[in-house]
Amino acid sequence: MYFDGAVNSVGSGVGAVLISSDGRHYPVAAKVDFSCTNNVAEYEACILCLQAAIDFKVKELEVFGDSMLTFFQTLGEWKTKDTKLVPYHEYLEELAKNFEKISFTYTPRAKNQFADALATLASMASISEGNIVKTLEIEVAKGPAHCNTIEASEAKPWYEDIKNFLQTGQYPLFADRRYRKTLRCLAMHYFLSGEILYCRSFDSTLLRCIDEHESL
Repeated sequence: MYFDGAVNSVGSGVGAVLISSDGRHYPVAAKVDFSCTNNVAEYEACILCLQAAIDFKVKELEVFGDSMLTFFQTLGEWKTKDTKLVPYHEYLEELAKNFEKISFTYTPRAKNQFADALATLASMASISEGNIVKTLEIEVAKGPAHCNTIEASEAKPWYEDIKNFLQTGQYPLFADRRYRKTLRCLAMHYFLSGEILYCRSFDSTLLRCIDEHESL
């Protein structure tokens, strides 16, 4: 698991990302709504990291971060002299007892970009008290968006995938995750009556879908 804290002129925030053994990423972030130093932010981030892992019922955890102070104090190599950090250090030690195995490893900031981005986003976001902002789902675009457009000159009707999805609930054979999500969203605005496909307009009017040949 990676963590990071961010303090800037706009505000403060913390972020962490838990990576499972099969490569799945589970990001968490929080806006720190009180004045704090960089070191306090790093401790807040590390605590967020461990709390998230506990919520996920993780028993063995590898913790990575770019705060040398947090790690060396946690490992007992440096003494915690700052009175503001003593309670954090003690609480961190208590949280660590929830794991059967836990390790802390320093990593350069260049290898901690995901957690850093989460912390920076949380610090700059304006969030009203009581509101919870769900974590964004990040997809990888392997090509320009316009490559997904359907050309009228194609052999099959432009609406074939939508119609087939409404009829069978199945996706095209080679549809990737991104296209499947797009298809599900599109299908919500269409209605199938027998073999005829209609599109629901903004005023609920049903517009019949026609292909290139029918439009001539």
